[in-house]
Amino acid sequence: MDTSALIEDAPAESARRRKTRTRLLDAAFEIFAEHGVHAASVEMITEAAGFTRGAFYSNFSSKNELFFALMEREKSIRIEQLNDGVAQFLTPVVHQGTELGDDVVVDIITKVLELQSDDRRWWLLQTEFQLLAMRDAEIATAFLAFQEGFFRELTTIVVEALTSASLRFTIEPEEAVRVITELCGNAEAHALLAGDARKLSERLSTSVTAIMLALTERVRPSQT
Repeated sequence: MDTSALIEDAPAESARRRKTRTRLLDAAFEIFAEHGVHAASVEMITEAAGFTRGAFYSNFSSKNELFFALMEREKSIRIEQLNDGVAQFLTPVVHQGTELGDDVVVDIITKVLELQSDDRRWWLLQTEFQLLAMRDAEIATAFLAFQEGFFRELTTIVVEALTSASLRFTIEPEEAVRVITELCGNAEAHALLAGDARKLSERLSTSVTAIMLALTERVRPSQT
């Protein structure tokens, strides 16, 4: 059997599959945000994406699997944005060899926040899915595993950034990152409830920088 045609078709098939998954994820985001995770059906998602149920189930075994895939995508976007912010605003300053004063730290954090996605619907979806997880032990296990992985990855990036700037947390690093993340989540919830139309960086720059400065200390050469 001549398999050359199958080999040539494989990349195209893979590209089509990625495109299908992307459209389903995009549609799910919109449907979940408008109707809620529990009320949203597979049919609503596939109709919005322009596919059949068959296309959905060839990519995802369930609505829950799709949501976890959406969470993974959004996590990756935010991790990439954080890495970009560190590379753009912290690394060049560190390479200059000058000590970072509090005012410089505040400026860098503000600029990094400005790069972060500012779609409040995502905070709403996360909160709703967490409530679902609290009612379903199977979802809870997967949800906790996802969160633990996210915080480990996030903590690694933040600790490496602080180390490059001769700073360190005064409490356990992952706990410090959780405190800052919870602060952001609570601020987003308040913004949704209060109809606060300010940008993410405008709402959070003051509080996040204050917490970051309170939870870190400068590392002197004798301390390394």
